[in-house]
Amino acid sequence: MAMSALRREGRRISPMIYTNQIPSIRSSFFSSQEQVYPGARYISTQIVRNRMKSVKNIQKITKAMKMVAASKLRQIQSKTEKSRGLWQPFTALLGDIPSVDVKRNVIVTISADKGLCGGINSTSVKTSRAVNKLNAGSDKENKYVILGEKAKVQLIRDSKDNIELCITELQKNPLNYTQVSAIADDILKNVQFDALRVVYNKFASVVSFLPTVSTVLSPEVVERESEAGGKLGDLDSYEIEGGESKSEILQNLSEFQFSCVMFNAVLENACSEQGARMSAMDSSSRNAGDMLDRLTLTYNRTRQASITTELTEIISGASALEA
Repeated sequence: MAMSALRREGRRISPMIYTNQIPSIRSSFFSSQEQVYPGARYISTQIVRNRMKSVKNIQKITKAMKMVAASKLRQIQSKTEKSRGLWQPFTALLGDIPSVDVKRNVIVTISADKGLCGGINSTSVKTSRAVNKLNAGSDKENKYVILGEKAKVQLIRDSKDNIELCITELQKNPLNYTQVSAIADDILKNVQFDALRVVYNKFASVVSFLPTVSTVLSPEVVERESEAGGKLGDLDSYEIEGGESKSEILQNLSEFQFSCVMFNAVLENACSEQGARMSAMDSSSRNAGDMLDRLTLTYNRTRQASITTELTEIISGASALEA
C-alpha cells in the first residue's frame, strides 16, 4: 500500500545501498584483509555456514586419522623394541663404521609411502643427500636403493641415474622379518657394493625421531679392515668351528647383519611415521578448532549486521512515509 501510494505521488524508493559508505561500515565487522565488493552490504551467511561445515568435516577426519595412527603405533612399537636386540650383537662383532673409506657406496633410503606425517620423509631424503655428498669423489661410485614412495618422488628429480632399485608399498601388509629379509636378499643379489648406508628415522618418542645412518660392510671390506686392525681387529680372537673358511663365515654374517639392520630400520621408520602422523593430525585438529571459532564469530557478526541493516531500512522507510 505504501509503495503504491508513493509511486502515485511520483516518488521512487531506491535500494538503500550507499557504495561510498560501505567500506567504513563493513570495517567495523570484518578485517581489512577481506575484499569488499561495491554495493555489497555483508557477506552471505550461507557462505559462512558452508565453510563452517567443511571445517567441521576436516576436523572429524583429522581426529579419526590421529586415532588410527595411535592404534598402529602401539602395534609397531612392541615389534620395534624387540627388533633392537637382533642387530646389536652383529654391531658388536662386525662394527658400525660410518667413516670407512670405500669405493662403492649404496645408500638405502627408507621412507613412507604416504604423506600427512610432518617432515619425516624430507628428513630421510636430506640425510641421504648429505651422505651422498660426504662420500662423493672422482674415484667413488654412489648409488641409491629406495624403500618408500615419498623418497622416490624426491630423489628421482636430481638423482634419477643413480637409483638402482625402488621398492614401494612395503607397509601394505604387516611388517615381519620374512618379508624384510626377502627384500634384503633382493638388494644383495642385484646391487654391487662395498658399504651399505641404511638411512632411516629412529623412533625416540611420539613427538621426536632421530635421523640415523647404519653402515653394513661387504665381507671383503670386513676382512680387509680386520687384517688392518682397528675396530674390527678382534675378529681373529674368535675360534671358528666347522669346515667353513673365514671368508665364508664373514659372508654369512654380513648378509644376516644386513637383514637384521634392515628389519630394525624399517620398523623404526614405521614407528616414527605413525608418531609424526599423530602429532601432525593433532595440530591439524587444533587448527581446525581455531578456524571454527573464528568462523563462528564471523557468522554471528554477519547475522547481527544483516539484522541491523534490515532494521535501519525499515525505520528509514517508515520515516519516509511519515514525511
